[in-house]
Amino acid sequence: MSSSYYAQAGSFTARFNRLVGWLARHGISLAGSAELSVRGRTSGRMQRLPVNPHTYAGAQYLVSARGHSQWVRNMRVAGGGELRVGRKVRTFTAVELPDAEKLPVLRTYLQRWGWEVDRFFNGVTAASSDEEIMAVAPDHPVFRITVDDK
Repeated sequence: MSSSYYAQAGSFTARFNRLVGWLARHGISLAGSAELSVRGRTSGRMQRLPVNPHTYAGAQYLVSARGHSQWVRNMRVAGGGELRVGRKVRTFTAVELPDAEKLPVLRTYLQRWGWEVDRFFNGVTAASSDEEIMAVAPDHPVFRITVDDK
């Protein structure tokens, strides 16, 4: 795999993601999911999709299980976005982690969300060795998010 790794969503995943996003927009979070809005880097329009915000060591993260997706490319340009569950909207700024800092975040993310995302990590799970997780780290962008308390 390379830094251009991207796992296309199958039809079931696409339908499931639409449902999770719709539920989040209407105030129902499945296992902690939320709807991410990030400004498109070329269109300028807000793009929306469901995400699994992940907390590790008191900080919050967004992990791209499917790789270098459009939302990741947009986040790199926008530097932040919004997380929504119903009427509760949290604006945040985002900083992408270097690969060397991803290990504990990816391991705990896989512990929490592996049931949903393991298939995108090519056999790597929360029980994999540090070396195995670090080998796939470049394929899975991670952003530390800081919620604006306004």
